[in-house]
Amino acid sequence: MLELFMLPTCPYCLKVMKFLDENNIPYQKIDISNPRNEEALIRIGGKRQVPFLVDKEHGVEMYESGDIIEYLKTL
Repeated sequence: MLELFMLPTCPYCLKVMKFLDENNIPYQKIDISNPRNEEALIRIGGKRQVPFLVDKEHGVEMYESGDIIEYLKTL
């Protein structure tokens, strides 16, 4: 399952979540306002920036809402 590191107030995160929801793509929200999730994001991605998508099935990790949505269109 896709994992999306996000903040509920982030407009770029909301844009990605809207696309996921409208296209019935299952994903897990990981809210980085929780310090453990924030630490995991930095450990995996190298910086504290959201949205950050992790697709373990395809070995893909990426930032930037536009890039994430373009990637999601290929699934």
